[in-house]
Amino acid sequence: MVFKNIFDRRRFGASLVGLALLCASAPLQAQSVEEFYRGKTITMYVGTGENAGVVGAYPHALAQVIRKHIPGHPNVIVTHMPGAGGIKLANYIQSIGPQDGTQWAFITRGFVLAPLLKAPGAQFDPVQFNWIGSPSRSASVGGVWTANTDVRSLADAMRKEVIVGATAPSQDTAVFPNALNRLIGTKFKVITGYSSVPAVDLALQKGEVEGKVGFAYSLLTSGSNASWLTEGKFKVLIQLGLQKASDISPDVPLALDLVKTPEDRAVLEILCAPSAMGYPSFMGAGVPADRVAAIRKAYLDTLRDPQFIELATRQQLEIDYVPPEEIAQTVRNLYAAPKVAIERVKQLVPN
Repeated sequence: MVFKNIFDRRRFGASLVGLALLCASAPLQAQSVEEFYRGKTITMYVGTGENAGVVGAYPHALAQVIRKHIPGHPNVIVTHMPGAGGIKLANYIQSIGPQDGTQWAFITRGFVLAPLLKAPGAQFDPVQFNWIGSPSRSASVGGVWTANTDVRSLADAMRKEVIVGATAPSQDTAVFPNALNRLIGTKFKVITGYSSVPAVDLALQKGEVEGKVGFAYSLLTSGSNASWLTEGKFKVLIQLGLQKASDISPDVPLALDLVKTPEDRAVLEILCAPSAMGYPSFMGAGVPADRVAAIRKAYLDTLRDPQFIELATRQQLEIDYVPPEEIAQTVRNLYAAPKVAIERVKQLVPN
C-alpha cells in the first residue's frame, strides 16, 4: 500500500508537469481591444493650464462623446499637466506614463520643435509618437489692434514700429515677430513676460501693446474673441503657415512668399511647420498598434458624430480633420531639415 501511494503521487505529479508543459506550449489568446478597455479609464492630458482656450476646449468636448465610439466603452477624463510649453507632458507620455493606450496627450503644436532645437529638458522624440489626429487646421497669424495703431498692412509694419505682446521669449508670440524682423524686415518690438496668450489679449484691449504675432487664426473666429474681426477691432497682417489658408483673406500675405533667399525660406519653414498640425494629439510610442488604430477610428467617428458637432458649434470650434499620417509626415520632414537651417532657427529661439 505504501509503495502504491508513492507511485500514485509520482504519477499525479508527472501529470501536473505534463499539463503545465501543454499549457506553456499552447498559443496564448491575445486580449482584444474591447476586452482591454472594458472597465478602464482613458486620461486625456492637456499640456497647458486650465485656461487653455481652444487647445483645451477640443479634448473637453471630445471626452463627452468619444466613449461610445471606443470598444469596451472606457471612462474618459480630462486633466491638465502644464509645464515648459508642453515639454513636461511630452516627457511623461514618452518615458513615465504607461504605454497601454490609457494616456492621451493634447499639447500646443509648437512643442514638437523642442527636441530639434535642443531645448532644456526635452527628453522625447516626436517622430516616435503615435499621432491620433487633429480636429482643425488653423493657421498661425499676426496682426494689430486697430484702436492702438494706424498700421493696417505688413508694408506698414516694415516702415513703422509695432509693439507686440508675448509670453516667454521661446514661445511663438515672441519667436515669430523676432524671426520676421530678421527675415523679411518688419519692425516688431516684442514685449515679453505676459503669463498667457489671453493675458496678451487683455493687454491689447487695455492699450498696453499694439499687436500680437504667432497665434492660431481660429482664436479670432471662436470663443470670446469671435467679434474681433467682424467688428474691425483686429486687423490680420500676415499668415504664418506652409501655405495660404482657405479661410483667411487672400489679400493677407504668406510670410514664406516674402523671404529673399532659399536659406531664409528653410528657416521659416521650420518655424511654420507646426501650424500645419493644427491641434494635434498623440499616444506613446509603445502603445499596441490595434489600440492605436481603435482610438484613431473612435476619434474620427467622434468628429463626425452629431452630438460632438453640436458641442463644437456651440463653442465655435472648427472641424477640419487632419489625419495622423499627415501629422507624422510633417514631423518627419521637420526632423530631416538641413542642419544649417536648424542652427539658424536655434539663434532665433532662445532656450
